[in-house]
Amino acid sequence: MSFSANTDAVGGGDETVVLEGRFEIGAQDWVYLPVDVPEGVREIAVAYGYDRPEPPAGLPGNALDIGIFDERGHGVPDGPGFRGWSGGARDSFVIGRTQATPGYVPGPVNAGTWHILLGPYTVAPQGMTYRVEVTLRRDTPQSGRTESGRTDADFVPCPAPARAHGRGPSWYRGDLHMHTVHSDGQLEPAELAAAARDAGLDFIVSTEHNTCSAAGIWGHHASDDLLIIVGEEVTTRNGHLVAAGLTEGSWIDWRFRAADGLLPATVGEIHRQGGIAIAAHPFAPCLGCAWKYGFDDVDAIEVWNGDWTPDDEVSLRAWDAALVAAGRAGRWLPAVGSSDFHGGEDRVGLGQTVVRAEALTREAILAGVRAGHSYLTGSSEVEMEFSARGAGHVAGIGGRLCLPWDAPVTLDVAVRGAPEGFVRFVTDKGAVAQLETGGEGTATWTTTAAASHYVRVEVRRPHAAMTHFEPMVALTNPIFLDTGA
Repeated sequence: MSFSANTDAVGGGDETVVLEGRFEIGAQDWVYLPVDVPEGVREIAVAYGYDRPEPPAGLPGNALDIGIFDERGHGVPDGPGFRGWSGGARDSFVIGRTQATPGYVPGPVNAGTWHILLGPYTVAPQGMTYRVEVTLRRDTPQSGRTESGRTDADFVPCPAPARAHGRGPSWYRGDLHMHTVHSDGQLEPAELAAAARDAGLDFIVSTEHNTCSAAGIWGHHASDDLLIIVGEEVTTRNGHLVAAGLTEGSWIDWRFRAADGLLPATVGEIHRQGGIAIAAHPFAPCLGCAWKYGFDDVDAIEVWNGDWTPDDEVSLRAWDAALVAAGRAGRWLPAVGSSDFHGGEDRVGLGQTVVRAEALTREAILAGVRAGHSYLTGSSEVEMEFSARGAGHVAGIGGRLCLPWDAPVTLDVAVRGAPEGFVRFVTDKGAVAQLETGGEGTATWTTTAAASHYVRVEVRRPHAAMTHFEPMVALTNPIFLDTGA
């Protein structure tokens, strides 16, 4: 990599630093460009660009991500110097004491060495030439206002409350993976909150790519009928991790690959904050999106991501295959569903996770997700009940039923809002029974603990033309059948 810098004075005592350089194929993941910020700077404005030659057929073109760290440094994982990230979603941003471009954190612009972070996501065989312009806008003593006309006062965060008005112990619907303009989404936070209410959701998780900037404003858009949980989509080069339930102002470092062995420490930090870690879209076909870390450290797997597609079907089957050994060991990973909403043709709540929780609070919702007391669907119109009964005991979704190995177990399913669907019972042997729900929307099947280590349910529609699987309507986490006295 080559790099050069020069500084030009501009009107009003402001100055612009120009940083130029070049990347070749095989460039390191993260490059830090130093910018010396003197006393008296009010705002930092950054704009960047890079060349995009047509690559040879079958090879990716140039793509360059960007972020920034302030004078407190960039070397400590999850350190205080982080001031924002937009990846490749925008070509300029501004950070000031009062406000900042979405994706970036407002606050003091202190003197010292700041660092522009560049991430060459892909580099074409022809290489990549980039140019970064950093304009340092100074204080104007005769005016206490920014160029936008607002008073240049400190930004005051307004985080979302950890509780909304719920129904006590109940089933709550939510979307665990969503984006706004604070990363690469198209909606403002207020618009996303309104869309969530229209979709019949009780809670959402804000998961911007590699930034915590939205956490400071969600309190303006929360209400008694919508719980907003702060999170982050930790977007690494080897897969994406949804961190749900972070504390306001914190961020989870994404600057690692699977070979670095840092995932356990990353998940440990998420847990320290009271959150959970979800492997996102593990078989997504986009570059860098597929999950390469294994599943030993995460709390759940995102099996349903947006429209039900072949990679969701693969995720489902891989998760199902892991249930056998994991269930016997006593620890298993629940499945979750999310929309991964960005905008356009995406739909909020497709998919969604319906969680059995003690209350509509951040702590209770995350506990229900972690325990697997949930089912997945693509619409608030679909409701499910699923239970197992035998030897005088009853267990629900995510539970365990302990009974003699040969005692009969009756599985009862009730489905509402899916008149054209059919119910498929799935065990460690595979899909063992397929029943029409009928006019009442109910189905019953009988097995034993000897024959079925676990049972879960899928509700599907007959497959469409040109597909090799039936479109998913809903699916549950399993009920485990354990042998005992």
